[in-house]
Amino acid sequence: MKPQNDKPTDKPSKDAGAKPGPYGEGNYEATRQYNKGVKDHMEHHDIEKEARDAAPKSDAEAKEMLEAEQAAASRSKAESPNVRKANSTK
Repeated sequence: MKPQNDKPTDKPSKDAGAKPGPYGEGNYEATRQYNKGVKDHMEHHDIEKEARDAAPKSDAEAKEMLEAEQAAASRSKAESPNVRKANSTK
């Protein structure tokens, strides 16, 4: 008889009573809900105004936002082509 391992496992047991999940990765219902929420937001809000409101209010704030973006990108596994480089121009 094997000794019992007290370490928790990463995978839940098959008999945990949960419904089977979707095939592959992702959650189709959550994706549908997210897409519906995005569509609803875009139909009922002024997206251009929200973008203007989110823009940096000063050069110092713009610099701070760029530095934060670069710091986050430096920790990512793969660089997104949308991330600006420090020496890029607008």
